[in-house]
Amino acid sequence: MTVLQSVHEAHGATFREVGGRRVVDTYGRPERTHRAVRNVVGTIEHGYGVIVVTGEDRVEYVDNAVSNRVPTEDGAGCYALLLDPDGRVDTDMYVYNAGERLLVFTPPQTAADLAAEWDEKTFIQDVDFEVATDDFAVFGVHGPKATEKIASVLHQTGTPEDVLTFERGELGDAGVTVVRTDNLAGEESYDVVCGAGDAEAVFDTLVNRGLNAVPFGYRTWETLTLEAGSPLFDTEIAGALPNDLGLRNALDFEKGCYVGQEVVSRIENRGHPTQRLVGLAVEAVPEAGAAVFAGDEHVGEVSRAGQSPMREAPIALATVDWDLPTESLTVRVDGDPVSAQRVDLPFVDGSARSARLPAYE
Repeated sequence: MTVLQSVHEAHGATFREVGGRRVVDTYGRPERTHRAVRNVVGTIEHGYGVIVVTGEDRVEYVDNAVSNRVPTEDGAGCYALLLDPDGRVDTDMYVYNAGERLLVFTPPQTAADLAAEWDEKTFIQDVDFEVATDDFAVFGVHGPKATEKIASVLHQTGTPEDVLTFERGELGDAGVTVVRTDNLAGEESYDVVCGAGDAEAVFDTLVNRGLNAVPFGYRTWETLTLEAGSPLFDTEIAGALPNDLGLRNALDFEKGCYVGQEVVSRIENRGHPTQRLVGLAVEAVPEAGAAVFAGDEHVGEVSRAGQSPMREAPIALATVDWDLPTESLTVRVDGDPVSAQRVDLPFVDGSARSARLPAYE
């Protein structure tokens, strides 16, 4: 459940479930809120699952399990994947080195199972795993004025400059960690992490102190990330081959063996995957899973679609054949073919480019 349900309700929020966790859907007028984030800055309570990893072998253990290299220095993090033996994604995560512990942020529905799996596979290593989802609150700050917003309220430190690095400071009387995140909305972005007991004060500071930030929910988050061309866990990443999504920011091809690494490396060495994630401009909004056709040939499926507030037109992300023709594309909407056109990602240029923007070599 959200850490701040009554506070969000006072702002007019409605709620929904994401990965088994109750989160804000919208505060009302989501398209207007979307434009406010694109033009200035907004804040959202993210519904992460959180695992705290301690013990002398914490870095080595997690590094051996995931697709990216876990930093050894305090104050740095990485985006990584846990793969199955077929190279498909079980979960994605952010791993932050916080000195004597690692903080692992996951989709909320995967944290408990991941911690249990890692614990079961621990033999002689000095490492412990604790699910601490309810101990933390995480607020995303997104928009072209995000850096200005953070600077207007953060004390005792400056804003972190490099992506997935963090600084410790204060917002009002609350101790916080501020992470420079990976621009999934296509705008400058930060996560502000605090203890659950400080969440109300931190949220109030982000919304009302310094440069004001509009609060927004997951409905706006989904349209922002769709416009930015960012694949998300629930809609694109879960169960997929990372090569198909162009998630090169989650893969270190130089590190040692981890589960699924052989498959991922084989596809990389082949030159390109069999599928790719692309953007489509469509004449009507299709459902997730809608078939994409090139003429009479089925060439892929829509993963996510919606009305773009900035383009004022429907857009979609779709996983399609690598050699997708560019002519005569259609998408099925209510069983009928609707014209579609492949377009370059992102759909909308913001103040920053998403680190998950599909990249292929």
